[in-house]
Amino acid sequence: MPRPGSINQITRWGPKTAKQMEKFGFRNPEADLRILGISGTRNTHWNLSPEDLIQASICRGMGVQADSGALVIKTGKFTGRAPKDRFIVEDSFSQKHVDWGRINQPISAIHFYQLRQKMSDYLLDKDLYVRDVLAGADPEYQLEVRVLTEYPWSNQFAYNMFLRPSEAQLKSFAPAWSVLCVPGFKADPAIDGTRSENFAIINFEEQQIIIGGTGYTGEIKKGIFSVLNAILPIKRGVLPMHCSANVGQDNDVAVFFGLSGTGKTTLSADADRALIGDDEHGWSEQGIFNFEGGCYAKTIDLSSEKEPEIFGAIKHRAILENVTFFPDTKTIDFSDSSITENTRVSYPINHIANALPVSKAEHPRHIFFLTADAFGVLPPLSKLTPLQAMYYFISGYTAKVAGTEEGVLDPEATFSACFGAPFLPLAPVQYAEMLKEKMEQHQTQIWLVNTGWTGGGFGVGKRISLRYTRAMINAVLKGDLDQVDYQKHEVFGLQMPQTCAGVPDAVLNPKSTWQDPSAYDEQANRLAGAFTQNFKQYELSGYPEILAVAPRVLQA
Repeated sequence: MPRPGSINQITRWGPKTAKQMEKFGFRNPEADLRILGISGTRNTHWNLSPEDLIQASICRGMGVQADSGALVIKTGKFTGRAPKDRFIVEDSFSQKHVDWGRINQPISAIHFYQLRQKMSDYLLDKDLYVRDVLAGADPEYQLEVRVLTEYPWSNQFAYNMFLRPSEAQLKSFAPAWSVLCVPGFKADPAIDGTRSENFAIINFEEQQIIIGGTGYTGEIKKGIFSVLNAILPIKRGVLPMHCSANVGQDNDVAVFFGLSGTGKTTLSADADRALIGDDEHGWSEQGIFNFEGGCYAKTIDLSSEKEPEIFGAIKHRAILENVTFFPDTKTIDFSDSSITENTRVSYPINHIANALPVSKAEHPRHIFFLTADAFGVLPPLSKLTPLQAMYYFISGYTAKVAGTEEGVLDPEATFSACFGAPFLPLAPVQYAEMLKEKMEQHQTQIWLVNTGWTGGGFGVGKRISLRYTRAMINAVLKGDLDQVDYQKHEVFGLQMPQTCAGVPDAVLNPKSTWQDPSAYDEQANRLAGAFTQNFKQYELSGYPEILAVAPRVLQA
């Protein structure tokens, strides 16, 4: 691809302006857009400042500012991802590497180009916002990405969430990948090859993602994450991870795997530890590094008391999605879920006071698998053997949180391989094998953490206290649980600590929190059966030894 020039200011391109830019050594910006399939727009704005984008959103009636200074917007019909409308173009790369199925659905290149042309035609009388960003804090593995958006706040989201190039980097910016996000454009499923009017399509050969019919900003970041999940393992030997990470003063790195709503962002935001990142990382031969330059946190029931770091990050340049105000004020009511349970905020990572400036660190000493167990069966903390770590990583058990995905109204038990199946183009066992090699090489200890229910399942029990979860994780990181006694769970075989400072002993064994022990046993057996049924799809993938650590259903 030819190397384009870039401008870091608001610009309205016309023939005269384009000639002036060429005079100063820049390519014709209109030609750069044509390379990406855009034949023309009313006005194209390149790399606007956040202040200009905020003003554009307000002037267009697309957002208002809260009293905290954050921009408040609504994403429209879609307030979460739509995984059933995500596709990958069939080409030479995808045919060789992609694990086709319910998650990775194929679409033809003809439909891709047809949709992109229709999106280009739709933009002819509209403004387009272009942003050049980087994905990957380690320069050795960095991906240059050009994000083109119909809405100014979508462009500001890209500013917040990806790494922001320097002025020198912008002048020589050569995008390897691009994202075209046009929420106002709707597909015609009858002729465009989609399931519905909205879509997100990855084209590995064209190195482009197109998104239409949905304003949910998470589709932008998860699209690039999906790309990195394919190209980094295959081409660079890097393990991509759906995780948050932080580091202590003695360089002890902790990694937190988990799907949305399990606590990745919350638990990694710790006043006593430096934040590396809250959602997406790579594990290379040198250590781990953040893919992003920002955080995308859930805000439902957010308070300064429970999550002070995240609460304090909501200020000028942050974007709040689908929240409401207290009546007659510009103060956010974080308890209001009338629009969605999946209320969100995006902000640059430097809004967290103790964020690590370089967003990369050494190899992790501890990895935590976070699961929101909707049945109240799993212990709040368990120490895993290497084989158990493989089993629970491949299983990826958790519960979908209401509002995180379109159509999910109540928590649902689910198995999401590697705690990130919706974003994995390759077969789960490929990622699992990479994790196995790295955890053995660096002697990393793996823990299973249940941030879900205790004392009963959803609707009967209650959510495990965040205070208790933090106390258990802090005890692990300080080494306080190295010498305590452990008890083996009779169904799942998990090693549960019998004591932990700041946590009642009874909480550590989930059966002790149920009023009816026999009811607990029945629920544990049902969940064990679900694990066994799910894992049958992997039994022929070279892991027969892992079946020895699978949960065992107790005989009545």
